[in-house]
Amino acid sequence: MTDTLLNRRDLDFQLYEVLDTASLCDRERFTEHSRETFNAVIETADRIAREKFAPHNALADQDEPRFEDGKVTMRAEVKEAMDAYSEAGFIAGRYDYELGGMQLPETVMTACNGFFMAANPSTSGYPFLTTAAANVIRIFGSEQQQALYLQPMLEGRFTGTMALTEPQAGSSLADIRTTAVPAEQGHYLIKGAKIYISGGEHELSDNIVNLVLARVRGAPEGVKGISMFIVPKYRLNEQGEPGDRNGIELAGLIHKLGYRGTTSTALSLGSDRECHGYLVGEENQGLKYMFQMMNEARLGVGFGATAIGYRGYMHSLEYARDRRQGRHPSDKDPSSQPVPIIEHADVRRMLLAQKSYVEGAFALCMYGARLVDDHNTHPDEKRRHEARQLLDLLTPVIKAWPSEYGPKANDLAIQVYGGAGYTREYPVEQCWRDNRLNPIHEGTNGIQAMDLLGRKVWQGGGEAIQLLFGAIQQDLQNAETEQCKQWAYSLSETLQQAGQVTQVLGKALGEESPEKALANASVYLRLFGHIVIAWMWLRQANVAEARLTENPQGSEANFYQGKLQAAKYFFHWELPTVAQDLVILRNMDDSCFGMKDEWF
Repeated sequence: MTDTLLNRRDLDFQLYEVLDTASLCDRERFTEHSRETFNAVIETADRIAREKFAPHNALADQDEPRFEDGKVTMRAEVKEAMDAYSEAGFIAGRYDYELGGMQLPETVMTACNGFFMAANPSTSGYPFLTTAAANVIRIFGSEQQQALYLQPMLEGRFTGTMALTEPQAGSSLADIRTTAVPAEQGHYLIKGAKIYISGGEHELSDNIVNLVLARVRGAPEGVKGISMFIVPKYRLNEQGEPGDRNGIELAGLIHKLGYRGTTSTALSLGSDRECHGYLVGEENQGLKYMFQMMNEARLGVGFGATAIGYRGYMHSLEYARDRRQGRHPSDKDPSSQPVPIIEHADVRRMLLAQKSYVEGAFALCMYGARLVDDHNTHPDEKRRHEARQLLDLLTPVIKAWPSEYGPKANDLAIQVYGGAGYTREYPVEQCWRDNRLNPIHEGTNGIQAMDLLGRKVWQGGGEAIQLLFGAIQQDLQNAETEQCKQWAYSLSETLQQAGQVTQVLGKALGEESPEKALANASVYLRLFGHIVIAWMWLRQANVAEARLTENPQGSEANFYQGKLQAAKYFFHWELPTVAQDLVILRNMDDSCFGMKDEWF
């Protein structure tokens, strides 16, 4: 069984040939870094992921956390991996030196985290949630809150969660009922229930810092009346160390299809004892603060889906090369040796589809990480603004497209294995089960579609989509070979039609029924996503063609040829499928919108 988590050659290609990550070292924040330091950190991540995370991935799936004697118990290897991750500095990797961080670019940290997610999605969830929660406190928390919680979280002594969902509300945060009543001592008394809270209870850290959304008495209805509170598992004493147990209790563990090693919890707040919460920022601004964490999480979900899809692809590729079965159609001799199944065209089809999905999604996620770096550190203020606009527009796509096609890649990996793929004795069925969560959490893909078509496309008078079209146009012009020019023409034609459809939908949103205009939002998201992934493949193909003119030999030539063949597959097999999407959207098809409950 392969121990390759991500293809290191593909990672180097994305980092240094497509994105020119080494040039970030010219920026003030990263001047102490170099390509060598980036590679050293990436190598450390790869090693820890293989040695500490991968070995218990299947074990934690089989022996999932249990609620026993009032505590959650789980395999010891989970804490060992968490400690190794923390001690290597990865929780604080992107933070300032003054906070104990390494001031690494988001692009490099994303690459590092890909190894952990591919190795063990469940265990990776604990530090990833902690990093995101710590960032909310860093940006919006008071000086006192930062002093009490930030450093312990970055060191891994405290872990973090985001506690949004409630049993009756689901994704509809406007309907949350958890309440917060001010107390004379300066804190708030929190009362309510939360559900599906990942990492909400465990014994992996000294404390758990829950970021809880609740309503202060008298707050406006809907999302305008939501506030955010730090609700720790243990209240802190005068020394800043965990003291008395806070009134946030585990009501039960939820048992999932996949991601079984991450505790999914139902939490009760303020039912048996006082639950103290500490207001983050201002009252009624909680949703704005939470979106800081949610948007980071959405980027993380997309990359996680990519990494799990990539891992399944690596497994099925190795299996296809090793497994011998059948013969070529032209070979009629039953005594001849069976061939590796990778020699069968239909198996190559399934492998090539996986490659096009996961490497296309990988390119998109890495591009998104580079936009984060440009927004945070580009010396030109205009470029920082443009990067922010592009990132906002692409966030629903980065979340949704990989989480749609990552599981499809895993499904194909199971098929490559045949009957063995459907058994727990082989790893790809777990990849699919783990990945199946990603289209659901941090806002279902349907919600991402509504966000894209209903809001993101029109922000700033359509500034972001014009920036995107401009960026794509640049790569269309960079296509120099006949093959790349042909693909560029296909993408340009599709892009033009998508622009026309967008105008039709925009008019309908403003003048007619917005419900009808948004009814096929998921189709628009698919169209948009396929265009963006095709763009990612054109970018990669342009680089690969340029490198091939330098006459590389052996494995290098094979690598670039593989890129071109995967691009060919996407442009010939995948991009043409959006023709149906264009028809549905242009006609504002009402097959789904017009269906009535009584007709089912």
